[in-house]
Amino acid sequence: MKENPGIRSLDIAWPLYTDLYELTMAQGYFYEGMAEKAASFDYFFRKVPCGGGYVVFAGMADVVDVLSDFRFSSEALEYLRASGFQPEFLTYLRDFRFKGTIYSAHEGEIVFPNTPLVVVEGTLLEAQLIETLLLNMVNFQSLVATRAGRISQVVEPERIFLDFGLRRAQGLGGIQAARAAVIGGAAATSNVEAGRRYGIRITGTMAHAWIQAFDNELEAFRAFVRRYPDRSILLVDTYHTLASGVPNAIITAKELEARGHRLLGIRIDSGDMAYLARHARKMLDEAGLSYVKIFASNQLDEWIIRSLNEQKAPIDGFGVGTRLVTSYQCPALDGVYKLSSFDGRPRMKISDDPEKTTLPGRKRVFRYYDAGGLFYRDGILLAEEDPQHVKRLVHPVHRRLWTPVGDLPREALLHPVMIEGRPADIERDPYRINEYRRRRLALTPPEMLRFENPHIYKVGVSEHLWELKHSLIEQKQHKQ
Repeated sequence: MKENPGIRSLDIAWPLYTDLYELTMAQGYFYEGMAEKAASFDYFFRKVPCGGGYVVFAGMADVVDVLSDFRFSSEALEYLRASGFQPEFLTYLRDFRFKGTIYSAHEGEIVFPNTPLVVVEGTLLEAQLIETLLLNMVNFQSLVATRAGRISQVVEPERIFLDFGLRRAQGLGGIQAARAAVIGGAAATSNVEAGRRYGIRITGTMAHAWIQAFDNELEAFRAFVRRYPDRSILLVDTYHTLASGVPNAIITAKELEARGHRLLGIRIDSGDMAYLARHARKMLDEAGLSYVKIFASNQLDEWIIRSLNEQKAPIDGFGVGTRLVTSYQCPALDGVYKLSSFDGRPRMKISDDPEKTTLPGRKRVFRYYDAGGLFYRDGILLAEEDPQHVKRLVHPVHRRLWTPVGDLPREALLHPVMIEGRPADIERDPYRINEYRRRRLALTPPEMLRFENPHIYKVGVSEHLWELKHSLIEQKQHKQ
């Protein structure tokens, strides 16, 4: 099978796909003699979007693909020269390659606030340069995959949902949104370029323009099925869904039957979906067309689909667009990228808001399971700690709050995705990543899957990490 081109083949100067301050700091590190010193950064997020209980982690395969061929072209260097960067620094960048090591959660993992999900280790300059790229791709794809995962929760097993979001997406983000939608459970996408890049199944029906271009609706339906006799889905709401669209679809379906073919389905794109679907189903069944499926589209999201299910609307598939790929009600994931060690010493950000004070040092992350085999806690340990010796996890802020974990089963949450600049063997296929997501969701306590007031998943730190954090806070306070 031909390798999918992925995101790296877009005609973008990837080292310039960044904020100016990343390059400004990189040049400063270079002239200060700090560029080649060892550093580590952690990626995590602080809040689950849309008031949910979990996030579906996504986007790292694209990050790895871009970093595997991350180099400054002569055109990029000339642009930076014209923008005021210094000749010696540009000479350094001419031979620059990313040679760092990155540890990451698997794509499709069910993840929670304040758990480090990506750890980047390398030189200070190279780890700094990739910050914006990593945040852009991981924050966005995780956001869309999370919304798609929530939609999957309410789409019943015998039904499907499809990504119809490209036309309302924020520019080229629609390409990565389609990938993330499949990771979250979409069966296919209308986005042809995303299909080519990522090996995603593509799907589509017709627009109202097709029907309007003909003198009448029945003629438009007949013309369409002549061209696509085995995969036609007819849009029935251009003029009047029940008085015109469905009756004309029935006529067309019967004519197709006579020629040895079957109409795949009808699509309703406006109006009271539950009411129209019930009446359309009755009309189709009475005509002996029980095999014709009903699809719905038009501003759908997880709450509307849940409502349609509660109303027992006989809808077989949902085309979800705007509210998925833009994450309409909660349009950003607040993932951050923070320096945790430099030149062999732990570093941290100290904030007046204790929740925004970061954790210092190089780390490892473990997920602990309860007696029933479900996710119980995430534990953040210092890299040099032996997890077998960690008997309890402490609240990152309040030490009096702790949980015993010494006898609980655990697994490492982070795995190498790049080793000294070379991509590791990671899963890239969005459908296989979705299968992993489904398996992990089955291990998530059900109270964390609620849309309203979900249970808060607990994340703790080892006592050694807690002590390191608070000793550094005290040192900084004495120096100020």
